[in-house]
Amino acid sequence: MPSEIKVPTLPESVSEATVLDWHKKEGDFVRRDETLVEIETEKVVLEVPAPQDGILKDIVHESGDTVQQGDALATVADGEAPAEEAPAEAAGEDAGKASKDEAPSAAAGDDDRHGPAVRALLSEHDLDAGAIQGTGKDGRITKEDVLKHIAEAGEKKKKAPAPQKQEATKETPAAEKPQPMPELAGGREREEWREPMSRIRQTIATRLVQAQQTAAMLTTFNEVDMSAVMSMRSRYKEAFEKTHGARLGFMSFFVKAAADALKKFGMINAFIDGTDIVRHNYADIGIAVSSPRGLLVPILRDADLKSFARIEAEISDFGERARKAAITMDELTGGTFTITNGGIFGSLVSTPILNPPQSAILGMHKIQERPVAENGQVVIRPMMYLALSYDHRIVDGKDAVQFLVSIKSALEDPARLLLDL
Repeated sequence: MPSEIKVPTLPESVSEATVLDWHKKEGDFVRRDETLVEIETEKVVLEVPAPQDGILKDIVHESGDTVQQGDALATVADGEAPAEEAPAEAAGEDAGKASKDEAPSAAAGDDDRHGPAVRALLSEHDLDAGAIQGTGKDGRITKEDVLKHIAEAGEKKKKAPAPQKQEATKETPAAEKPQPMPELAGGREREEWREPMSRIRQTIATRLVQAQQTAAMLTTFNEVDMSAVMSMRSRYKEAFEKTHGARLGFMSFFVKAAADALKKFGMINAFIDGTDIVRHNYADIGIAVSSPRGLLVPILRDADLKSFARIEAEISDFGERARKAAITMDELTGGTFTITNGGIFGSLVSTPILNPPQSAILGMHKIQERPVAENGQVVIRPMMYLALSYDHRIVDGKDAVQFLVSIKSALEDPARLLLDL
């Protein structure tokens, strides 16, 4: 019996979405639970699966169309798999016998086999998937494969010999020949084009402007000597990873230090709602992570109760799923405080913008060796600038400064985090 494919239930407060990519075309045979199309909302990308085995028919909305919850997308009609399509069991057996020459290749041109980030890069740079050697599972193209291909193409273009200039002939004196304009390096042709902003990028833009227009935002700065954290991390990272199966990074130290400071300075963990102040006895800390579609801030729930290992594991999982557009709306909703790390991109110091309705955000930056005065002597230490942006309507300057000093103290003596001091 035919099944109608509809736009799934959208997250609360989200009224419409955009159709991204159809993984199948009309007339294709599809299997139950196979992803047919991706729908982008303001924050997340939803995958719409096939409700049954059958033939995809009557696609109503193409890529780029705006849709609402419950809108019809297409139909899956009853139908059998093509005769040449082997059953899954047989295919599995044959795959085990196949030689390397017979292995699936990224050159097959089947874009459906690549992730959203890869398809976005291929489209942005107008690349042919068949020209790229895939290193992923079953020959699939990874994001790194595409970036490597782009870099190699740029190097080849630089090394290409410059076109030979024609010498003036005897019949036409050189002085009479029109003098060509100097060539620009690389021989680039000037181009300009437009492309629509994704819904996620539109939401980011709206919220950033909202933060600046509705909050009395100030930023206070401090610096922290990272020697103790780096020493502890170097000493225990191998044992930590062996025991917990997670890499010991810097972020867990900052999350624990921030969660501890939020207990001491409750207004930084609160926000304004109309004429009320909403306070919390828990710390749900948002961790800003980059994705192919823009910045996302998934939430570490009850971060104040979690161990270093649990924090590192969840942050690693967030980063991986952000790259695959697999973060859910529930994981992006709420949060009482945010941490962003511009240091991984090389930022030495910056002013982070609030994540409404939260009242504060902590900015981490690049660790850089600098000369500092210590006990009357100039020594070299690995230093990091910290920035705390806060809403002055609810957070006093004294509390903001002391909050940042509390984080600094905890990081310069990590034992305080373990002893709850």
